[in-house]
Amino acid sequence: MSLCVVTFTCCVWLLLWFGGGTLGQPLECRAGADVGRRCASIPLDKLLERVVQHAELIYRLSEESCALFEEMFIPLAVRTQHIRGGNTCTSPAFSVPGSKGEVQQISDKWLLHTVLILIQSWIEPLFTLQDTLDRYDNAPNVLLNKTKWVSSKLVSLEQGVTVLIRKMLDEGALTMESHQSWMIESSEPADMVESVTKDYAVLTCFKKDAHKVETFLKLLRCRQTQGLSCFPI
Repeated sequence: MSLCVVTFTCCVWLLLWFGGGTLGQPLECRAGADVGRRCASIPLDKLLERVVQHAELIYRLSEESCALFEEMFIPLAVRTQHIRGGNTCTSPAFSVPGSKGEVQQISDKWLLHTVLILIQSWIEPLFTLQDTLDRYDNAPNVLLNKTKWVSSKLVSLEQGVTVLIRKMLDEGALTMESHQSWMIESSEPADMVESVTKDYAVLTCFKKDAHKVETFLKLLRCRQTQGLSCFPI
């Protein structure tokens, strides 16, 4: 257990350090009134590459956070039952293609706006999850650091994708009226067991959507360099 915590901690610090360097710069331009002009000065290929890198790191951290949460709070029997239950995350208001063939047929505009909507839908639930985890008596700092990092960088990724939409599509970005995930119920958990189960569902559903965001952005990047010969990963 101690080796696992040390490994996770090292990973967090490396990502935080790397995020402040070349990766973080183009996505940390959301403050100030001239944000659009400053972000527009970034070459499209570099901005797209760094947005993809950002999405990759967010997905990696979501995987590690989910695994650590399972190890700390979810018995093996519950994990097995959760896996057998299949996809418990409900679908958004729009349809997200599931097969590689379906994804291959969709437009760049659809990819970008879908990525933005997915990102926006998770901003508030992740901040809420962070508040919940802060109240756990025995939540390890490495888990708290990971969820804090993801919450912060998701906002930066939203800004990066917004700029991509303006640069690639020459149009404004969609903004949801309320940042909320469609699989999160508004009612408060009745007890600690229910609360832990709900938090586990949040982490697993976010991991799935983070993977979709990463996949769609990689497909978009590939199309910019290789045209229609690209296939989703």
